[in-house]
Amino acid sequence: MDSTTPHFVLPEKSRLGLRDQIFEMVSSAITSQTLSPDKRLPSCRELAEQLGVSRNTVFSAYNQLIDLGLLVARDRSGYYVNPIALSLTETPEWQSLDICRVETPSPVTFDSLGLAPVDNPLDWTNYPYPFIYNQIDPDLFPVDSWRECTRLALGRAKMSAWRDDAVESDSPQLSQQLRQRLLSSRGIYANEDEVLITLGAQNALFIIGATFAHKNKPIAIEDPGFPYGRNAFQLTGNQLAGVPVDDEGIVVSAIPDCQLVFTTPSHQFPTMVTMSQRRREELLDAAVKHDFLIIEDDYESEMNYFNARSKSLRSQDKNNRVIYIGSLSKTISPGIRLGFIVAHPEIIKQTRIVRGVMMRHPPTIVQEVVALFFQLGHYDSHLRNIERRYKQRWHVMNDAITKHLTTLEKTQTKGGTSFWLTGPEGFDATELGERLRHRGVLIDIGESFCLNKDKRSFRLGFAFVPIKKLEEGIQLIAEEVKLMLN
Repeated sequence: MDSTTPHFVLPEKSRLGLRDQIFEMVSSAITSQTLSPDKRLPSCRELAEQLGVSRNTVFSAYNQLIDLGLLVARDRSGYYVNPIALSLTETPEWQSLDICRVETPSPVTFDSLGLAPVDNPLDWTNYPYPFIYNQIDPDLFPVDSWRECTRLALGRAKMSAWRDDAVESDSPQLSQQLRQRLLSSRGIYANEDEVLITLGAQNALFIIGATFAHKNKPIAIEDPGFPYGRNAFQLTGNQLAGVPVDDEGIVVSAIPDCQLVFTTPSHQFPTMVTMSQRRREELLDAAVKHDFLIIEDDYESEMNYFNARSKSLRSQDKNNRVIYIGSLSKTISPGIRLGFIVAHPEIIKQTRIVRGVMMRHPPTIVQEVVALFFQLGHYDSHLRNIERRYKQRWHVMNDAITKHLTTLEKTQTKGGTSFWLTGPEGFDATELGERLRHRGVLIDIGESFCLNKDKRSFRLGFAFVPIKKLEEGIQLIAEEVKLMLN
């Protein structure tokens, strides 16, 4: 029996006979599609030795599986999963057999952990109007440019950069490109020892949460705010304190005694409000006065369609109080999963240790491909393209919302890839989301973003929906809103 032959283990406690236990174990593996139809199963002798039972017991179980069409026996080859069994759409006969099931422990739930899920169907691309977060139009992805960078990274000249174990270090090429081409555009001039590569902004928040978890002060977060940031801080053992948001951003006067303040100043997540310069200065002053650090998630800073981009907090920080987080998920692709932290060298040193415990480092080959993507100018041209396309969609969405959803309050924003809408007292956006799903429309309900579970608000993302379908989708939303308010 080779090392890739499927290995089975009988349950420790079962009221079934040995034959039925084997039958249950193998049939469950078949229906869950964890067994390949082109991979031979253990022979009767091999499985008997694995499980410590008689060959006749295994032979009897295999024969029952053959009789039900789940296995096939091939002459001089052995037992295999029947390919037809994997394509069954109806409940197989064996599932209706009167067999005692082994009880399994209840899974850990979001509620038991205090986490906030964002509940969208896995098949969201099949919906005609998926107005949901963090999904980008696949037609905008520069496939040819990415293929060129991948080809170059896989060439022998570049192989040494990613072939060997990087231990806990990052790609020097990517670090340099980020510092020269991306961070400098935000007024941030960082040394190499001030940058750490992460698996996206979400991973960056988890690393920071783990780094500061030993402190006895809470982390202050925006409310409403980024739910997965909230989850990351909670899972790493931190206490949280919600801080309200107004039309200038996080309300500094409401920040309690804390060790860290997490904020999204460029486009507040999820309301899309841009923090005013006056509020930024107030927040930086408060960080010094009350001795806390600021986590600046520069969310969608590139997507400003009307005014010059506001200055990042990190670029205005004179006291090393800001930990800057960026991501390439919205500008290149969510599937690439790369982000970065910029902070004081001592903080980077500690976060690098934490990251090393978790995963050592992000895949070096991916870092090298992205470095080439920057170096060859593909990132700049791609960014100009999506900014132009998203600006056009923003106008279509804004006009459609202004025309059809007059009963809802729309947050004033001049950029980003979504809109935040709030209904009158008593309005239930969670119910709206359920009703719209039956009509092929997906929205992000506000309850997922709020610590106080406010149900009046919801968000509409427009990056994925084709421009010709934007107004159609808004009209469907307007019809359901009207029915709910009448």
